[in-house]
Amino acid sequence: MSSAKNSDQRRQDRAAVLQAHWAAEAKAARKQKVLWGAGGVTAVALVGALVTVAVVTDPPPPTRQDIEIAGLETFEDLDAEHVNSPVDYAQDPPVGGDHASTWLNCGVYTEKVPKENAVHSLEHGAVWAAYDPSALTEEEITAVQEALPDTYAVVSPYEGLESPITLSAWGAQVAVETPDDERIEDFVAKYWQSPEAPEPGAACTGGLDGPGRVA
Repeated sequence: MSSAKNSDQRRQDRAAVLQAHWAAEAKAARKQKVLWGAGGVTAVALVGALVTVAVVTDPPPPTRQDIEIAGLETFEDLDAEHVNSPVDYAQDPPVGGDHASTWLNCGVYTEKVPKENAVHSLEHGAVWAAYDPSALTEEEITAVQEALPDTYAVVSPYEGLESPITLSAWGAQVAVETPDDERIEDFVAKYWQSPEAPEPGAACTGGLDGPGRVA
C-alpha cells in the first residue's frame, strides 16, 4: 500500500474513532436522563447502585467541556452572515464571522484556500489546520495531515503564521509548534463537529474546491 493510501486510512480511522467517542458520550447522557427520570427514593438508591457499577465497569467518556487545552483562545458573538465580498477578519486565520455563501470542501490542500469559504466550513463544524510551509518539513506537513480526520477537516498552507501550525474551529483557536503536540488531538476531540458551531453537521462536501485540493 502506498504512503498516500496509508495516510488516507489513518485519517479515516481517526474520524471513525471520534464518531464512536461522541456517540458513546451521547449514549451515556441519554442513560443518565432515563435513570434520573425513574423518581422516588427506591429509584434514587437504584440509580446510585447502577451508576457505581457503570463507573467501575464502563466509565463514561470525557465530555468536550472536560477537555482543557493550554493556550486555547475562544471568541464569542461572531457574526455569521453570507457576503459576496472579501472580509477583514479580526483573527488570522479567522475563526468565524461573515463568510461566503458557498463553503469550502473539506480536505487536504497544497495551496492557499479562500478564507471566506473556509469560515463557512467552520460554521458547519469543521476544524481547520493551517500551517506555515516554510516552517515545516515535508514529513511534518504529512504528519499534520494525518493528525486530522478525513471528514470535516481542512488542512492547508498559510504563510505568515506566528506559529508553524494554527488550529481553528468556530470561535476557538490554538497555535502549536510541532505536529506531534498532543494539543492537536485534544483540539480535534473538543471541536470537531462541535455542537457549539452554528450549523454542526451541515455539508462539508458539494461546495467549493479550493486550489490545490489533493484529498
